[in-house]
Amino acid sequence: MAAVVLAGGAATRLGGVDKARVEVHGRTLLQHTLAAVGEASPLVVVGPPRETDRPVRWTLESPAGGGPLAAIDAGLRAMPECRGPVAVVAVDHPCVTDETVCRLLTALRAEPGATGAVLDDGRMQWLLGVWQSETLRAVMPEQVSGRSVRAVLSELRPTRVPAKGAEASDVDTPGDARSFDAR
Repeated sequence: MAAVVLAGGAATRLGGVDKARVEVHGRTLLQHTLAAVGEASPLVVVGPPRETDRPVRWTLESPAGGGPLAAIDAGLRAMPECRGPVAVVAVDHPCVTDETVCRLLTALRAEPGATGAVLDDGRMQWLLGVWQSETLRAVMPEQVSGRSVRAVLSELRPTRVPAKGAEASDVDTPGDARSFDAR
C-alpha cells in the first residue's frame, strides 16, 4: 500500500503555526501520522519538507494553498508508479494508528469492486481513507484547486468504516492540542 499524507495548509485556527510540528503526547502530528501509515511505499508527504525519521517523497500542491483536493492530486502525481491501494491521511489526527489504516485497507479489500474505504464517526472523514489509486486518479477533475474533497470523492461511494474512540478527532486549535495531551 502507498500513502499520501496531507501536511500543508495555513492552520489559521492554530494561529498559522506549522500544524505538522504541533506536539501531542511528546510526538509531532507528522510523527503520529507517519507511524499510522506504517511501511507504506511509496510514501508521499504533501507540504513543506521537514525532518523525519524515515525516507519520504515531498511535494507541494499547485497552486500553493489550493486545498486538500489539490494536495491529494499532488500526492498522486508524485507517485505515478502506484497502481494499488493508497491511504490518504491528513496530518491532524493524532489518534489514527496503523490499526486504523489496516481496518480501512481490510474494508477496501473485503468488498469486490470497492473504490475506497473512509473512516466514519457519524460523518464521512474524507481525509482518512484508503482508496484504489486508479479510481482516485480517474475522479480527479482537471481543475482541483479550491474544489471540495467531499463533492469529488463522494461520487465514488466508498465503504464506511466506523471510527473507534477518538480516531476521527483532529487538532484544529491550540485547545484541541491541549485536550489530547490531557487525555
